[in-house]
Formats: sequence, structure tokens, C-alpha cells
Amino acid sequence: MGILVNGQWQQAPLAPNDKAGHFIRPASSFRHIITKDENSKFKAEPNRYHLYLSYACPWACRTLIFLSLKKLENIISFSFVEPLMLENGWEFGPLGSESQDPLNQSKYLYQIYQKADPNYTGKVTVPVLWDKHTKTIVNNESSEIIRMLNSEFNNFTENQYDYYPKELRKDIDEINDFIYINVNNGVYKCGFANSQTAYEEAFDSLFSALLKLELILSRQRYLVGVKITEADWRLFTTLIRFDVVYFSHFKCNLKRIEDYPSLSNYLRELYQIPEIKATVNFKQIKQHYYGSQRFINPTGIVPKGPEIHLDSHRNRENFMPLT
Repeated sequence: MGILVNGQWQQAPLAPNDKAGHFIRPASSFRHIITKDENSKFKAEPNRYHLYLSYACPWACRTLIFLSLKKLENIISFSFVEPLMLENGWEFGPLGSESQDPLNQSKYLYQIYQKADPNYTGKVTVPVLWDKHTKTIVNNESSEIIRMLNSEFNNFTENQYDYYPKELRKDIDEINDFIYINVNNGVYKCGFANSQTAYEEAFDSLFSALLKLELILSRQRYLVGVKITEADWRLFTTLIRFDVVYFSHFKCNLKRIEDYPSLSNYLRELYQIPEIKATVNFKQIKQHYYGSQRFINPTGIVPKGPEIHLDSHRNRENFMPLT
């Protein structure tokens, strides 16, 4: 594991913690925005941008989902890193493989960051939204990238559906914040805690939040009502990894998602959308977490299980709230 310091790759812990053992997630560093504005430094246009992604990473898969849902695969090019992240961080595969770097022929993702900023200091993460024209990173914050994909490229796609509609933005922002703190980042706060107290605090917050979400989804089909929104997709990438990885590897083992009737039914509905199923690669998800995070799993052995039943019956389209 490592980090860039003044543009130089150095070994560093994957999970920074405070003095009490709580995991602290560093903020993303590149925060430019693509817009429709003709005068924008980063103007929305076809074949200008590239997304560096990972099937394993939930944050990167948010952007992969929006790329697929908004039918932007022919507008914005994309490629994947290898699932393992070891002493050199995220790596690219050999030329000709799905995980090659088609633009810069780099061997490691940190080299992309060096191209964008030779003096960069910080973590090297996916997703990376790259501008082919200016040869730099536009943005590496998934929550902002999905907003750009949702709205700024509508002139180039047949899918005009708005996953962040104005009338629901307050509700979406509120549930996003709650889910990020307690669930999206909550599983990492469990897995990367290095004190018992920090772990138990995160564990209790996580399962209290899952219970609240179970109650919400017992009363309505989606997180903010009858329309599917970005909030559902931000939750999905954590839920889909929960029973396969977080339950055991991150010690989030009070209950599986499968043990929550409404959450599991909801998860199956989202997963069974054809464009979404194609974004989920359980093999790479398990390879990454169990194989890369040796400070949690020193042997690097990747488990064969568990059995999952995400293609089984669900009935959310006929949703009736519980009484």
C-alpha cells in the first residue's frame, strides 16, 4: 500500500486512523466540474473524457452504474484496473487485457496522478475522470462524477431520466448523508478500526442505520418514494458487497442483508436490472478485499463462498407497504 508525497510514491498504511482508533477517510483532491456551458474549462462533449474504474471498488462502481444507465459508454471511454492493490497500489494489466491503460500505457494508477500533478500529495484512488484534451484529472470524487454523468451529457444520450430531480433534492441529500456516514463509510469504519471501542461504535451505528433503512423500504419502494434516484444507487454498491465481503472480512456480522426482508427484496430488484448486473463482478470484489488487505487477512486467501441468491424472486414492482 502507498501514497504519493510531493509526486513520489511511498509506502504508507491503507487505513489512516485517529488516536482512538477510528478510521478517517481522506477527502478527494481533484474537484473540477464538467458542465454544458460553452465557456467551461471542462466542457461536456463526446470522446473527450475517460473513466478509470475498478469492478472491486464501490465508489468506482457508482460511476460505472451511471455510465451504463445513462447510456454514455460510447460518449465517455472507460477502462479497469486489476483487482489486487498491493505495494504499488492499483495496477494496470498488460496491453491487450481488459485492465490495460489504453490512453497512457501506464503500469500503475499513481502514474496517472503524477501526469496530472507532478507534485501531488495524497491517496491514489478510483474512480478517476481524465480529460484527454488537457491531459489531466478532472475529478476523483464519485459523488460529483455521478452528478455530471446524470445531467451534463444529456445532449448526447437517449436517456434523459434525472436521478437527482429538483423536487427531491433535499430528501436525496439528507438520506445520502445518513447512508454515507453510517453505511457506505460505516462498513469501512468497522473493518479499518484499530481499537475495540472504535469498532463497536461503528458496528452499532451501521446496524442501527440498516434497521432504519429496512423500515423505510417496508413503507415505500425506493429510498425517497416512488422514483428511483441517485440515493438508491449510492446505497446499492455497499449492499451488493455486504454479504459477500463486509459481513465476514470487515466483521459486520450481526445480520446479513439477506436477513432483512425489505432490504434484500430491494437489493434483488436493483441487481436484476440488466445494465446493473453487468457492473457487478463478485470474483474481483472478493479478490480485492481478501487478497489486497493483508493487514486484515494476512494469508490473502480468498473464500469460495458464500452462496448468494440475487436472481431469486422479488416483488418490488407490486410493492404494497407493510401495515
